[in-house]
Parts: sequence; C-alpha cells; structure tokens
Amino acid sequence: MSYGPNPWLQAHWDARAAVNFMAGGSGGGLVLCAALLEIAGAYEPLWIACLGLGLVLIAAGLTAVWFEIGRPLRAVNVMFNARTSWMTRESLVAPLVFAAGLALFALDSVVFAALLVALALAFVFTQARILRAARGIAAWSEPRVVGWIVATGLTEGAGLALALAVVLSQATPIAGWAVVSLALVRYVLWADYARHLSALPAAAVPAIDETRRWLLAVGFGLPLALVALATVSGSFAGVALALAGVAAWFAGWRAKFLLLRRAAYNRGFAISHLPVRGRR
Repeated sequence: MSYGPNPWLQAHWDARAAVNFMAGGSGGGLVLCAALLEIAGAYEPLWIACLGLGLVLIAAGLTAVWFEIGRPLRAVNVMFNARTSWMTRESLVAPLVFAAGLALFALDSVVFAALLVALALAFVFTQARILRAARGIAAWSEPRVVGWIVATGLTEGAGLALALAVVLSQATPIAGWAVVSLALVRYVLWADYARHLSALPAAAVPAIDETRRWLLAVGFGLPLALVALATVSGSFAGVALALAGVAAWFAGWRAKFLLLRRAAYNRGFAISHLPVRGRR
C-alpha cells in the first residue's frame, strides 16, 4: 500500500473484522428479540431458538475478529482500556450477554430477560461506537452511523426471529409487519446518515450508492411486498414471511460489508501550512 495525499482504502480491518459487525450485530438483535419474546410469554421453543442462535452469532463474530488479530494470544490486552476504548467496552459487555443469556435459559426469569434486553442493546451500541471512533474514515466517523448500526442490528435480529418463527409454525403477518416497520426505520436512518456525509472520497461514493439500493430494494421493498402477500394469501403466508425475514437480515449484512470493506476510504493527508526555512 502506498500512502499519500489521496484517499486510500484501509486494509487493516479485513473481511474477518467485517464479520464481527455482521454476525455480532445480528446476534445482538436476535438475543434482544429472544428476551422480549420471553417477557411476552411467547412459545418457549421459539425464544430459546432465538437465544441460542443469537449467542452463536455473537461468538462467531468475536472469533472472527480474534483470528484477524496479528497476535491472537495478546487479545487479552483489549480488556484493559475501558476508559477510552469502545472495543474494550464491547469485549467487556459480551461475556455479560452470555452470562445473562445462560441464566435466562436456566431460570426462565423475567428479571434476567429484562437484563438481557439492556445488555444486548449495549453490545450493539458498543459496536456502533467502534466505527464512530475511527475518525480517519469518512464513511465511519459520521455521528449518525451509530443510530443506523443499532437499527440494522435490531432489524437483522427481528428478520431472523421471523424466519425461525416460520420454522416453528409460530409466525403471523403481524410479526412480519413489525419487521417491515424496523426495516423502514433502518432505511430512514441510513438516508439521514448518507445525507450528512461530509468530505467523502469520490472512490467511496459507488459503495454508498450500492448500499442504499440494497437497503431500499432488498431490505425494505422486498419484505414489504412479501408480508403484504402473506397478509392476503394464506397459502403462501409461511414461505413469504420466511423470505421477508431473510431479506431483511441479508440486506443488513450486505450493507455492513459494503460499508466496512468498500466504502472505508481514508481521508488522505493534507498539509495546510508548509514549513519555510528562514524569514519571508
């Protein structure tokens, strides 16, 4: 890689780091859905399935970023900088999510479910703040990226929960409309984020535009059409709802991959004042 005044695509965070945000965000959203389903008294195998898959996704994301570290055995050092590092805060919240999730599975307690809602939301929020803290990447450092990352994690989790509900014969069009509503909020937050991007390198614009198309067409338009079909047609309701959930989830994964791997251009160098030897 050659460094200079022109923006360049960062290469320090590769696809493995992207998987942490993709799987971790979906897992956090799915764990939150599981806790809410338990509080609502939903079908027990459904919330247990959501909880199990959510924890597996979070673990997969953390494992991927662990393999991305140049010296994995030194990964424990990330735990010792909670005062300034959002990555440290993510690594501290994650074990609490697992502990609360296992406690909820073992005790089936509303108290642990409520605690798990807060912890899952905190986990997704810490991931969003990691991106916000990367000041050198124009597409990441925009403050509105935080709201969008949280919203897409919740939408992805809800989409997966809807697909699992279909598998367990518990899905209803009402649940599908809830996913569509979250997908709409996600797209509105994305549009607001993209509108406020400043000093975005020209090379990052195609990835931002492609992300918008994925979120609008696949992440919102397709689930909207499928849930509408499920509402009016009982014959294809299950398949339509499952596909709607998968579309809402996959669009979020694709959007985050584009943001982390193809829109991640450094701002480049700028020297506003050149040093001059002697007097002028």
